[in-house]
Amino acid sequence: MVDEKYEKAKKRVEEIKGFYTHAIVYVCVNIVLFLINFFLSPGGWWFYWPLLGWGIGLFFHAMGVFVFNRFPGRRWEDKKIEELMKEMDKKD
Repeated sequence: MVDEKYEKAKKRVEEIKGFYTHAIVYVCVNIVLFLINFFLSPGGWWFYWPLLGWGIGLFFHAMGVFVFNRFPGRRWEDKKIEELMKEMDKKD
């Protein structure tokens, strides 16, 4: 029981860490894109298009990690893992 809680907590930490990594990469890459746009084509601003598109993806990633984390998708995943582990035990 303790191992199961630990594994779930560890998985949750990995999900949160994945989101924060995604957010940091988003900020860094978009700063670089802004600088490229500013210095190489100052007359036409295009940097906001990837910023917007990727920002939408980052928003949905945040929603998946922080808002919808407790909905059936996670429970289904846990049930499927248990089901597959039982099948493997039967084969052994």
